[in-house]
Amino acid sequence: EGILHVLGVDCSSHTSMYIYKWPADKQNGTGIVTQHSECHVKGEGISSYAGDHGGAAKSLETCLEQAVTDIPKFRHHQTPLYLGATAGMRLLKIRNATESDRILKEVEDKLRSYPFTFRNATILTGQQEGAYGWVTVNYLLENFVKYGFVGHWLNPSRESIGALDLGGASTQITFETSEKMEDKDNMMELTLYGQKYTLYTQSFLCYGQDQFLRKLMAQLIMTQGVKLQVIHPCYPQQFNESIKLGEDVFDSPCTRDYRPAQFNPLMSITVVGTGDYQNCLDNITKMFSFDNCSYSRCSFDGVFQPSVRGRFMAFSAFFFTHNYINTLTKISITSPSQMRKGIQLVCNMTISEMAKKTKQQQKYLKNICAVSNFVQVLLMQAYGFDEYSLPSISFEKKAGGASVGWALGYMLNLSNLVPAESLELMKALPSGICVGILFLFIILLIIALGHLLMIYRNRKTKEEVI
Repeated sequence: EGILHVLGVDCSSHTSMYIYKWPADKQNGTGIVTQHSECHVKGEGISSYAGDHGGAAKSLETCLEQAVTDIPKFRHHQTPLYLGATAGMRLLKIRNATESDRILKEVEDKLRSYPFTFRNATILTGQQEGAYGWVTVNYLLENFVKYGFVGHWLNPSRESIGALDLGGASTQITFETSEKMEDKDNMMELTLYGQKYTLYTQSFLCYGQDQFLRKLMAQLIMTQGVKLQVIHPCYPQQFNESIKLGEDVFDSPCTRDYRPAQFNPLMSITVVGTGDYQNCLDNITKMFSFDNCSYSRCSFDGVFQPSVRGRFMAFSAFFFTHNYINTLTKISITSPSQMRKGIQLVCNMTISEMAKKTKQQQKYLKNICAVSNFVQVLLMQAYGFDEYSLPSISFEKKAGGASVGWALGYMLNLSNLVPAESLELMKALPSGICVGILFLFIILLIIALGHLLMIYRNRKTKEEVI
């Protein structure tokens, strides 16, 4: 059994390592990959270490040491090691390309110091991130291959499922479509398990959860003016906090358009929550542009999108937002009206009511109303889900025992680069188990034949006596 090891990095908000493995054989050129284990690095993603020399590399040590333990020692040098970075590093490259390159080189040197076979460290494009998330979803749901009854891998020929990903700095939508691809930048072609797939995929930088919240805060400050106190309609009643204009709001490329001509980045202001659902929704809707579409149909900001079709899986922050709404209101989001009703109830709650229902700290609850409204506008107005298609979305954190995200899809694609150790048809059961079952079957067959022979002899003896 070959083992594939990857350090998957979602630099927008966190760093995670995933260890994957696959049997020595491959099915139509792509490894049958399963998740072996995972490790989540404490703190924020590697992009947060801009200006902190050595910090990004050091943050990876705990998880890399776990990998040394998890992977058998005799497999270390046979284990390929890849690093993929996403929207957090894409943003840093826009803001400071020199610092982005330095961090990438720093973590690469750290990875090379471990006994694995380092292959590459790269910043994924938004389209790649979206497409790999789609691959993960459909792989885990066995839409590419599945175990056959006789122990062979089969192509089930199922309809694929679309993927909706909401990260810290970007959000992605990816799905198969038969409609004309009016913007070729949105098209990605993949070959997996001997099948070709043509996808629509779009990534929106600055529309991830963390950066969207920054933009919302910047818009409120721009509308109300730079002053010591700002009213936040999406923050819960009875909640307020102090923030700095620079590091908490305007020090991001995503808030550049909202930046005042003159302001003190070190200035602290107090943000006061009012829990006003409609005012919150109105402010969030303003952050999307639904005008100026030069195609037959757009999602927002003039980006082409065909009509959504079929089933979808929503993961990452989509899952957590859906879970919070359900926990706080006990409402199942099965229609636009149910979604609206649930979000209204959430936005009307005080911070103490939220804390009592969820048993969580206030810092994790302050943004639930804002993010819920953001998800509502994104899904309904931007992507075009309605009362018929919204119920087709399944909100998930895991599927088939593995985390849902881009990392597994990334490795499924990269596994094409790893040569198969054997060309024999892969079996659903390991060879040792197959041999054991065959041996047991032969023993049982011998016992059954012996028993039948004894019955035959006894009957013949009785006939002779008569």
